[in-house]
Amino acid sequence: MTATLPDTSAAERAYIDTKRRIIRGDLPGGSSLSEITVCQELGLSRTPVHEAFLRLAAEELLTLESRKGAVVRPMSPSEADDVVEMREAVEAAAARRAVASDATELVAVLRTLLTAQREALSAGDTDAFLEADDAFHTAVVLASRNPIAAHFSRLLHDRAHRLRHHLTRVRPDHLAVTLHDHEALADAVARRDADAYAAVLARHVGILRGLL
Repeated sequence: MTATLPDTSAAERAYIDTKRRIIRGDLPGGSSLSEITVCQELGLSRTPVHEAFLRLAAEELLTLESRKGAVVRPMSPSEADDVVEMREAVEAAAARRAVASDATELVAVLRTLLTAQREALSAGDTDAFLEADDAFHTAVVLASRNPIAAHFSRLLHDRAHRLRHHLTRVRPDHLAVTLHDHEALADAVARRDADAYAAVLARHVGILRGLL
């Protein structure tokens, strides 16, 4: 007898939607989450939602408890500081390699993303601003052409993005500071000045230390 497999597209939908809400802070750490509720909200059957929960638990975004069901895993202050420390180390090293050769293409990408951030800030579109924020830092890491740096950046991505959203919630005025920092980072890349990039980056991510 062939076992019934979950609908991949439905499981992916449940995964993406639930993960987005966790990272955005719509489901804060410690929140209880039931499969039945998600099924009803998304109009899905139980199997794909269960599959999504297992995946999120494997990524340490959910904790599955026999009596409570699923609980959104809080990020501890020490974990947040560890994420900031490693993110700074990986990106600073990646930037140093990226500017060691012609960085013209990277500068063009960063300038385009800065324009997107200015427009998002002007429109009050926080989601668009943070998407461009994420793309900005990812572009620098990828420009290093260092697959190990890219790998570690991906591992840190969800936690780092979760911290960005939390910062935006508690300090919405900080978006303008973020934009200013990004302009300074792009200028450092244009000058191919890795030390300047590292100095601005340290200040830029330092605001996240002690945030939780």
